[in-house]
Amino acid sequence: MATIAAQGLGKSYGGKPAVTDLSFDVQPGSVTGFLGPNGAGKSTTMRLMLGLDNGVGRTTFDGRPFVELAHPMRHVGALLEAKPFHPTRKARNHLLMLAAANAIPRARVDEVLALVGLTEVAKAKPKSFSMGMGQRLGLAAALLGDPHTLILDEPANGLDPQGIQWMRVFLKSLAAEGRSIFVSSHLLSEMALMADHLVVIGRGRLIATGPVAEFVNSAQASAVVVRTPDASALAAALQSRGAQVEPGDDGTLVVRGLTVDAVGDLAFDEGVRLHELSTRVATLEEAFLERTAGSEEFQATGGGAA
Repeated sequence: MATIAAQGLGKSYGGKPAVTDLSFDVQPGSVTGFLGPNGAGKSTTMRLMLGLDNGVGRTTFDGRPFVELAHPMRHVGALLEAKPFHPTRKARNHLLMLAAANAIPRARVDEVLALVGLTEVAKAKPKSFSMGMGQRLGLAAALLGDPHTLILDEPANGLDPQGIQWMRVFLKSLAAEGRSIFVSSHLLSEMALMADHLVVIGRGRLIATGPVAEFVNSAQASAVVVRTPDASALAAALQSRGAQVEPGDDGTLVVRGLTVDAVGDLAFDEGVRLHELSTRVATLEEAFLERTAGSEEFQATGGGAA
């Protein structure tokens, strides 16, 4: 098991900052989702972590930078682009080449091909592979050394719904074994099901890091919803306790700043009847859009249908 520690990562292109003073940790035993708008610097960050781009800062894997690992594939598996292989070399031969370079037993090649569901096409040339099949082969290469850490950039690209579900279950099972999984994705609904923790960036800077539930619960869309025939009295009592109260579209009160238990206790103390008391939790998409508003690289001015 290894902790990923990124400290002060930075990179500029032509004088324009792509990543600026970015620091975060990824703990073993969890899937950490890496989120940000297009152009936020996610791919650049991953390349900096692995020493593939020149920049500033340092990333260690259980205290050691990637370039100091004698057999890196045994420690860190990475998938940073679709189809990262020679198109005319057979899939199995591609993995055999990587295994030989990292002193990995040949038997492991067939194991990972089976893990990702490519056994039947092991002798096929990847130039005929779909993007989804290419992603599976890239994941097989990342898993070849049975690493304690995986760094995956958009691994679900090109997968069909069944493939996306398989990827989610597979990565969660690897994390349950104690591995550190760091994965970027633009599929927010899928990330909500897969990730335990998040690192969120915008314009190359850290916006948030922490548990998914904490990120979602901090969103303005999360609130306590109350339905009562004594709305005015309850609203006044709630506001006296510092809560933010707004009328809902359906005759409810939308309360922020107090827990659902605190709202219920206050209603009881004030003798106010309640017909509904519930918690409305923001979706990850709502929380993400709220926290990253204004950090998109390209912003459209129109929202209407063509």
